[in-house]
Amino acid sequence: MRSPEEELLEIIKASGVDLLLTLPCDRVKAFIGLADRYLSRLPLTREEEGVGIAAGAALAGRRPAMVVQSSGVGNMVNALLSLTRFYELPLALFISHRGVYREGIAAQVPMGRALPGLLEAMHIPFSTLKSPEEFSRVGEALESLYREGRIHAFLLVPSIWEGSEAEAPVRQDRPYCEPAEVGARPACPPAGMRRYEIIQALRPALEGNVVVSNLGVPSKELYHVLPQPSNFYMLGSMGMATPIGLGLALSTPGRVFVIDGDGSLLMNPGTLATAALAGPENFTVLCVDNASYGSTGEQPTLTGTCVDLEAVARGMGIKRTARVWEREGLLEAARRTDGPLFIHALARPGNARVPDIPLSAGEIKGQLMGFLSRTPRAS
Repeated sequence: MRSPEEELLEIIKASGVDLLLTLPCDRVKAFIGLADRYLSRLPLTREEEGVGIAAGAALAGRRPAMVVQSSGVGNMVNALLSLTRFYELPLALFISHRGVYREGIAAQVPMGRALPGLLEAMHIPFSTLKSPEEFSRVGEALESLYREGRIHAFLLVPSIWEGSEAEAPVRQDRPYCEPAEVGARPACPPAGMRRYEIIQALRPALEGNVVVSNLGVPSKELYHVLPQPSNFYMLGSMGMATPIGLGLALSTPGRVFVIDGDGSLLMNPGTLATAALAGPENFTVLCVDNASYGSTGEQPTLTGTCVDLEAVARGMGIKRTARVWEREGLLEAARRTDGPLFIHALARPGNARVPDIPLSAGEIKGQLMGFLSRTPRAS
């Protein structure tokens, strides 16, 4: 006899979901533990990065879904609206709805009670599932959301698992990965180039490849230097460039570059750990570190005083990194194909005076999806 967990996973798989992004919750531990038998699954470090990875996967034609706890929905509100909703990308959310049924942890109650109203305020349709008999609605809703390019949430009330004998696989030991070597921080040399000049220097490596650019001025500079259909210009959702690029790299065989910034990367550094775990060889993160929030008035970031982002990347498990500040070193590093690769590009603050990007969100999305449709999808 199938357990409720197995029944739901079979429905999800039959609906074409091909990437499941998960964060842990005690109420769905068996569901998550069994998922590897049915789907390609990637564990996350934070809910918000999952929204970005799912967006990248959806741009490449995949059908992503996320499993999160209701208390974690608050960590993804802006990304859901300014990225997934804004670009009209499909995403299925399976939310372990805590705080509403036999809840033993009082801190789960406020968000659990607020969740339906929060989803309504964001205009995200949802289905509340209280028993396995209601699973029949899942398949049709999934097919609809992927066809129409929208978000749908499934609230998994813990009552649906009552009586289930399914158990999550038990880990017998702790697996250790081989740590990347993190040496002493070298003295920073003079950073001679600004971000615009760095993008200009990297044009030969970026041309013809997928490039995800951080929001604001970096995207405008990329458009001015290399306006190609394989670029994804971010118009919002700070901190999401590297997650989007990771989702794309896991979903297409071609090279994927991310032009990120120190301020943006500091918002979601855990994505580097997720990239190290997933290990896509076609993935390169170019972090232009000018120690400032360049699009908002050059306010200083912590990389100018106490944070070494190359050391952070290596500490997160990225074994191939490069610290560069000259034109020759930049191009040499960018031409490496043994990713995931983290290029720490030291730069001077300052923005180029370039016009706004004359493309709507729909046009940006359409150009990239058209480019990707002409290339094979990663298995």
